[in-house]
Amino acid sequence: MPAPTDETLNDATAKLIDVQLDTSLAVVPSADVEHERQVAIFDLLQENSFQVVGRDSGPYKLRLSITEGRLMFGISDRTGKDCAIIGLALSPFRRIVKDYFMICESYFDAIRTSTPSQIETIDMARRGLHDEGSEILQERLKGKVHVDFDTARRLFTLVCVLHWRG
Repeated sequence: MPAPTDETLNDATAKLIDVQLDTSLAVVPSADVEHERQVAIFDLLQENSFQVVGRDSGPYKLRLSITEGRLMFGISDRTGKDCAIIGLALSPFRRIVKDYFMICESYFDAIRTSTPSQIETIDMARRGLHDEGSEILQERLKGKVHVDFDTARRLFTLVCVLHWRG
């Protein structure tokens, strides 16, 4: 199957209809992290573009987990039949996730105590790191799953939630 086109990606089957995170090994998240997870999943399910390369079996259900040092994408069709299992090395994400966590902590502190201009400066840095992480995720999924940038951004948020250790 050729790479999905924008026309293909607008098709009702090139999307996610369910997203689950395996957080069984994670620390209970802070209220801020839990809120980010809920918003990312809600936004992702409202609007996304997700197509497994070489498959026409969407829409898809996704289970994200970290197993043996790999980011795992367990992808199934709407009936739950497995379509693909994709494992990505975590090493390309480690630095960006660490930097993203540090700036997010600063951001969450700032929204409680700082001036609007200080918050805006930190938020711009946070969004820049988020964009960088999204681009890395898109690149790592290339040839396996086609996602648009907004979908990659929301998925990157969920990757960060999986990395969160408190």
